[in-house]
Amino acid sequence: QVTLVESGGRPVQAGNSLRLSCAASGRTFTSVALAWFRQAPGKEREFVASIDWSGRVTDYADSMEGRFTISRNNMQNTVTLQMNSLEPEDTAVYYCAADRTLFRGRPSADINDYADWGQGTQVSVSS
Repeated sequence: QVTLVESGGRPVQAGNSLRLSCAASGRTFTSVALAWFRQAPGKEREFVASIDWSGRVTDYADSMEGRFTISRNNMQNTVTLQMNSLEPEDTAVYYCAADRTLFRGRPSADINDYADWGQGTQVSVSS
């Protein structure tokens, strides 16, 4: 099991950047993929980005690729999401999640593959 705590969410204006962090604890942290999902009011939780256990392979939702960058530091047990060129449509609660499968070959975008979740951090983008 991995315990996750997100931070960094706050109100920002459109066009600005924001960096979210997720601090993790647990024996399996360096063995699992990590991901960011988000949930806007009245909408389902959706995939944002994921990174494999080694940090070498990443995946992004189409609408985020090129604007968002996911990275991880296995020495510090952290995963971050750098978000640039933010838009009002990016307003949501952002969640960090850890894969239920050890050493998955490619990081998943399927919400059902993630077993451990943080409490979320609110990002609000105004126009």
